[in-house]
Amino acid sequence: MKLTENAPVTLAEIWRGEILESIHTGHAVVCDERGEIIEAWGEPDQIIFPRSSCKMIQALPLLDSGAADQASLGTEQLALACASHQGAAMHVTRVKSWLEALGYDDSDLRCGPQLAPDIEERNRLIRAHEEPCQCHNNCSGKHAGFLTLNKHMGGEAEYVEPDHPLQIAVKDAFEEVTQETSPGFGIDGCSAPNFATSVHGLARSMAFFAAAREGTGTRETSAARLVEAMVTHPELVAGTTRACTELMQAMGGRVAIKTGADGVFTAILPEQKLGVALKVTDGATRASECAIAAILVKLGVLDANHPATLRRMNAPMVNRRGIKAASIKPGSALV
Repeated sequence: MKLTENAPVTLAEIWRGEILESIHTGHAVVCDERGEIIEAWGEPDQIIFPRSSCKMIQALPLLDSGAADQASLGTEQLALACASHQGAAMHVTRVKSWLEALGYDDSDLRCGPQLAPDIEERNRLIRAHEEPCQCHNNCSGKHAGFLTLNKHMGGEAEYVEPDHPLQIAVKDAFEEVTQETSPGFGIDGCSAPNFATSVHGLARSMAFFAAAREGTGTRETSAARLVEAMVTHPELVAGTTRACTELMQAMGGRVAIKTGADGVFTAILPEQKLGVALKVTDGATRASECAIAAILVKLGVLDANHPATLRRMNAPMVNRRGIKAASIKPGSALV
């Protein structure tokens, strides 16, 4: 990451008793539909990897190309294409069915196997003496989308290679909606290239999704359909107890949000045509969840007293006996 003039600001704090124990710093931007900054904390030009927070962008060529419609994908599959799911049965069975409809199976994926974070599915695998497969990977929906597009394109099997036509199409879409030339890429946890951009660029791309309406252009229609799928099926975007799912449900389908590894979070606010992006410097998920909740409360779309909010913002941190030992709070700049 480059050095910048504006230092990161405190996005979340850990208080143990009456003493500030830890702080999580970072950068955050709120953009309008013109790409202009409405509010910012830290350095908007900080270069970051969006990680999984940009899966909606990675799914744009799937729809733009006509591949999604040719494969008769519904809103559930489109939600899974944007998902970082927890490998529950409801996620795995849907991805497997999707692959079967394409004439593929687990071996055609390139995301790698992952032990399911979902406890019920993990226990089922243990009892059955089964190993997790690639469909359990939190990115398997995105990769099923890649396979759908790759089949439509007639591309080679190694669709995650940076010079594969599919990933070139993803990069083109990424640079168009961020309105920035990406300075480079890294390989994500699921083996796909992840293109870097600024926090401002990522927020700008989310504002594009927020302003997109069906019937106004191919890419705009694609973006609107992906947002609609996410808010229609928040349980598929993440899963039970997960921040993306619970906070979207708390907002009643008005806002789509997406987490990314290493402290990234994005939000799409269609009613206000606003996009949000944030990055926690130390990569802490507890801090990114607290910060995105605080920003959504600040923007008036999330109830500060909703149980889903209270589990992440001003939330108690209990010890192994269930006793409140500390709490996580948003930084003063976000309140």
